[in-house]
Amino acid sequence: MKSQITEKLLLLVLDGCRYDTAVEQMGILNHHVDYKQAQLIKVHAEMPSSSRPLYEVLATGVPSYRNGILTNADGQHSKELSIFDLVKAAGGSTAAAAHYWQSELFNQAPYEIKRDRIQHDHKKSIQHGIFYSENQYPDSHVFADGHYLLHTYQPNLLLIHSMNIDAAGHRYTAVSKEYRKAVNQADQLIGLYLHDWLAAGYQVIVTADHGMDEYGLHGGSMAAHREVPLYIFSDIFPPDCGIEKMNQLELAPLICSLLKIDTSERMQIGRS
Repeated sequence: MKSQITEKLLLLVLDGCRYDTAVEQMGILNHHVDYKQAQLIKVHAEMPSSSRPLYEVLATGVPSYRNGILTNADGQHSKELSIFDLVKAAGGSTAAAAHYWQSELFNQAPYEIKRDRIQHDHKKSIQHGIFYSENQYPDSHVFADGHYLLHTYQPNLLLIHSMNIDAAGHRYTAVSKEYRKAVNQADQLIGLYLHDWLAAGYQVIVTADHGMDEYGLHGGSMAAHREVPLYIFSDIFPPDCGIEKMNQLELAPLICSLLKIDTSERMQIGRS
């Protein structure tokens, strides 16, 4: 392994946020893109474009047919090395404010709310965790939970994972006022915290697992399901790099590169 990690990165996953709606509704993020403070890339999500399989893809860089997580109903613990494991192996620390499926995948399954709601264990992949089990848990609370973890523990890798966009999409569809409002509100929350995170020395990545269609569904091959945004705030990844599109499998190796740590042997960098 390389020498002990010194870089810090915050990964913000806006569950269910499709690319075109982010471009239309996220004025704060796109303002930074306009002024070359951030890079916007269109990511092509893996299939199946479902939540739990894509949490696994985002954290491991291994496609579903290889990692074995194919449905949301599969509550098993991940068998792959995740970005959390790789940060720990490099001498760094990890934290997450996230949906409980992240805890099941990377810490312990099944999730028991009385035991697993708040976790502090240096032996676990996610060492400091605040996990929620209701999709309506307010995004404002998730952001506040993550901000607390950042300033209390200064982890090298922090995951913040919000669900209100996805919940609005399933209930009202992606062409609804409610879905667009949820995306817009997430952008406003980012505006409250972004400069604090950057000032604390964090590189910031904002992305989504999957999108949403006009029927309130995802999981398939439609562009509405698979085209998601990727905003990158990093001096290591310059905003004028010229990259406009990326495969979702490339995100985990990219995170490793930004943190200056080794990737896992099973990470599939793009499609071979």
